[in-house]
Amino acid sequence: MIMNPTDPQTFNHRFARISTGRLYHFIDQIPGNYDRTQPPIICLHGFPDSWFGWRHQIGPWCRQGFRVIVPDMLGYGETDMPYDSSAYSTKNICNDISALLDFLEIPKAVVIGHDWGSYTAGRFALWYPDRLIALVMLSIPYTPPKEQYISVEEMVKQYPSYGYQMYFASESSTPEIEENLVPFLSVTFRMPEKILPWSKLDELITDRQINFADDCLLNEHELQFYVSRFRRGMRGPLSYYRTTKTRFEEEKEAQLPAHLLPKLPVLFMYGTKDATCPPSAVRNSHKFISRLDTVALEDVGHWVMLEAQDRVASEVLRFLSSLDSSQQSRM
Repeated sequence: MIMNPTDPQTFNHRFARISTGRLYHFIDQIPGNYDRTQPPIICLHGFPDSWFGWRHQIGPWCRQGFRVIVPDMLGYGETDMPYDSSAYSTKNICNDISALLDFLEIPKAVVIGHDWGSYTAGRFALWYPDRLIALVMLSIPYTPPKEQYISVEEMVKQYPSYGYQMYFASESSTPEIEENLVPFLSVTFRMPEKILPWSKLDELITDRQINFADDCLLNEHELQFYVSRFRRGMRGPLSYYRTTKTRFEEEKEAQLPAHLLPKLPVLFMYGTKDATCPPSAVRNSHKFISRLDTVALEDVGHWVMLEAQDRVASEVLRFLSSLDSSQQSRM
């Protein structure tokens, strides 16, 4: 069957009960005449997304000979949704990704992440450094483990534009977003020049005076697919924002390093109009990554896989083609 980005059913859907006990739903797209010397790719989506967020890139990468694995992250789509928010700590998510690779008998992979998936991919390079061939981070630059605990409330005082994270971290956001899924998704998936103020997101998504369909990056068909994915609840996806202290404690206990392995090739790609990606953070990431290739997508916002579909696909292929044969030789 030919992959059609407008039809989710044209992709190869699989389920796995992995060794951590979780049930994961994932796309496993294997090229015809698959050459196993080509590194497999695993894509990690962010919030509030789905495997479907990679729909425009899976085909181009697969047609170039790469096996592409795209899970619904924990709490999303058809993957398990534990009730306890601590299950969503980055350590636990990285354990799941490692277990999924074990299930697929893949020792090493190219790990690509966007948004929360980018943060998770960066942490995967710390928790499981021997399992990466290369790392691609989209929209959210690498930041090292913190030396001191900073609560969400303190962070928002320092960076008021992150006020929405305090809302997501509060239990009250779960039922409010569940009751207003269409406005919430329409507010989230927008072109950068049409972004609505997120400082009072709770008031925004309940404002019946706004026509949210205008300027949404998703068409009606895509929007309804996302709504169907979140019908079973938002507790899982929002739980990622409720793990700040758990993440800090786990990373401190493990004494995770600040620097990625010097030999690890890393590509960071971001939109120049993405408010969540300040230039200072991009510059700062160079301190911790020896082999960092940075690509700025001019006039693009946060949703790079939608706003710059072909460019994201081609830049990743360019990056992968630049990897020397010794990095690709042992899968």
